[in-house]
Amino acid sequence: MLDLELLKTLVCVVDERSFSRAADRVHRTQSTVSQQILKLETRLGHTLLRRDRTGKQVLPTESGELLANYARRLLAIAQEAEDALGRPASLPPVRIGVPEDFDAVRMSTILSGFIASHRGVRLETVSGMSTDLRRKLDAGEIDLALVKREPGSGECIASWPERLVWVSGAEGWLHEEAGDDRVVPLALFPPGCIYRQRAVRTLEIAGRPWRVAFGSQSLTGIQAAISCGLGVTVLPTSAVLADHVLLGERHGFPKLAPSELALVAASLPLSGVQRDIAQYLVAEIGTHSRAASTRARSRARARPG
Repeated sequence: MLDLELLKTLVCVVDERSFSRAADRVHRTQSTVSQQILKLETRLGHTLLRRDRTGKQVLPTESGELLANYARRLLAIAQEAEDALGRPASLPPVRIGVPEDFDAVRMSTILSGFIASHRGVRLETVSGMSTDLRRKLDAGEIDLALVKREPGSGECIASWPERLVWVSGAEGWLHEEAGDDRVVPLALFPPGCIYRQRAVRTLEIAGRPWRVAFGSQSLTGIQAAISCGLGVTVLPTSAVLADHVLLGERHGFPKLAPSELALVAASLPLSGVQRDIAQYLVAEIGTHSRAASTRARSRARARPG
């Protein structure tokens, strides 16, 4: 194993072309520098330095020049490692729970913006149904969570109302045989999702028969199923796609009560980093929600019954 101290001395001699000037750089006597070079030559079995014809300059041999190049790289890596270990320990990650039915692209965009402006912060996301995220918050497994819930059901850092609508595909429900007694094929998220609860309860109160035609934990999965005409679902207006059709009372689907997206914390007060990410989420989600809802209303097509 090569000694980094010996390699450092070699590089100094090669750079200075002098034992005496190299000795000044490494804060050792000239005789000590000469002994270190001799030790290195003995270890490797190669002559590394020689004096020029005037005897005033020390020049590297071919082996000495080759070793000096490697030495510079090794010394740079060693310094990099020392600098890395000398930095303050990184902050613990902020653990954020995100609903399964939340737009992954939307969330990634929001979080990437925060990381770009807070280079030293680490974020970890955990996805799951809102009921599962609440349990993880209570157990201290995550620090913050976005949850879908009934409006006003508990304390939160911030909340955003979600207008819910019935959605079908352009080639789906409206092209089938008319009649309010038809069994409604539903594309649903798993039990515990507020959109599923809204769909089932609203139809049952209205006396409309229904069945589960498709199920998925993924928002994109539900959106795709609706686009392909596999059934009817309940979505917030921000998740309605351009090829979706809104259904209303004239199609036999009762008006839906709104739900709520809320940012909640495991405990208060928040740490400095948690407060920063919470404030960022509040600002960004509010902006995204307003823009997405506006786009959805302008693009979605409602066809007359």
